[in-house]
Amino acid sequence: MLLVKAFVGLWMFGCITGLALNWDSLTNLYRGWKGDDKNKYYRILFEDGYELRLRREELSSQIREALEPLEKRLGNLEKGDMSQADTHSSEDSKYPKVKFLMEKDRKRILVTGGAGFVGSHLVDRLMMDGHEVVVMDNFFTGRKRNVEHWIGHENFELLNHDVVEPLYIEVDQIYHLASPASPPHYMYNPIKTIKTNTIGTLNMLGLAKRVNGRFLLASTSEVYGDPEVHPQNEEYWGHVNPIGPRACYDEGKRVAETMSYAYAKQEHVQVRVARIFNTFGPRMHMSDGRVVSNFILQSLQDQPITVFGAGKQTRSFQYVSDLVNGLVMLMNSNISTPVNLGNPEEHSILEFATIIKNLVGCKSDVVHVKEQEDDPQRRRPDITKAMGMGWQPKVPMIEGLNRTIEYFRQELFQSSHNQKMILRPDDKLV
Repeated sequence: MLLVKAFVGLWMFGCITGLALNWDSLTNLYRGWKGDDKNKYYRILFEDGYELRLRREELSSQIREALEPLEKRLGNLEKGDMSQADTHSSEDSKYPKVKFLMEKDRKRILVTGGAGFVGSHLVDRLMMDGHEVVVMDNFFTGRKRNVEHWIGHENFELLNHDVVEPLYIEVDQIYHLASPASPPHYMYNPIKTIKTNTIGTLNMLGLAKRVNGRFLLASTSEVYGDPEVHPQNEEYWGHVNPIGPRACYDEGKRVAETMSYAYAKQEHVQVRVARIFNTFGPRMHMSDGRVVSNFILQSLQDQPITVFGAGKQTRSFQYVSDLVNGLVMLMNSNISTPVNLGNPEEHSILEFATIIKNLVGCKSDVVHVKEQEDDPQRRRPDITKAMGMGWQPKVPMIEGLNRTIEYFRQELFQSSHNQKMILRPDDKLV
């Protein structure tokens, strides 16, 4: 009876003070008191601060619930599980998608010649892998449009700078690709080609020494000259004319390799050397004088397809994405000796011209012209060492040619209509 009076008194007190205590709530409170929870209600009625503590516990529970998914996502990021992590950009973003890397995994990487054909594809790969990329190019053969889809991105920096001039920046890795690479380009200015491959390489090796960074030299199969060993392995010293029309490039790269290993021995610079064989793909210059671009352009315009000599010279052609994969793999490997990166599938120049002609579907005639001086007669890489690090070409030649033909077709259309072609990365390329 005393208990009932207490509850009636509490109800009357609520009416006088304006507290939100109606009869139903008091009835429920009374029933609870009589049941298993009477200790809880006793605390509500008579213990100061209990309701405040109850509210605090409720808020703590809500905070824990909110933190659980964040902690789970952070754990995924630390484990490198990018399937559960956000990317920096969405489908509709201004930039292509890039991975998010923790600071300990993200590198600052310099790519010399990064606005060129191969360099720009390498930049795409490194950017989308989540690294910070600095592109240095003097735009002698490189084009800003090859990398303009990254301009303004927080991880990207573009420097209009000539590699023959010193550069003082902080980087973790250096991919040294700067150099004219097609015969018309390096024959047009042989002295510039020699300077780029000697003074430019010296500058980049000096930078690698100063910042204790890893250095990769993009060398070439041209160091083998007109080879007397077939296929060519990395132990072959080559057969090069030191005063021929191609010597500025061939000998320039040979000196660059010599300097790289001198720095490795004397200054303990971490050096990687890739000997790159014939490569093709989108962003090639249409008029760079290489057989792929020549044959595709002539076929698309129904012009005679010009073959030097009898066309029995052989080459091995790899698609650009395969090369980029090889460069990244080599840079991050423990292999310090030169490595051939090329497709061991060998074709004669005449056979290659016929393949492109058939893919384009043109009726152009094949015309034979005077053979070039010092033109290598056979070229095919031995890629045993590259396969040892897990690399080999994956893109079939016909598939790569079809992509390249489509790129050239769009280039011709855009140029004929004074339109600008957008060169964002293609998922198939990276």
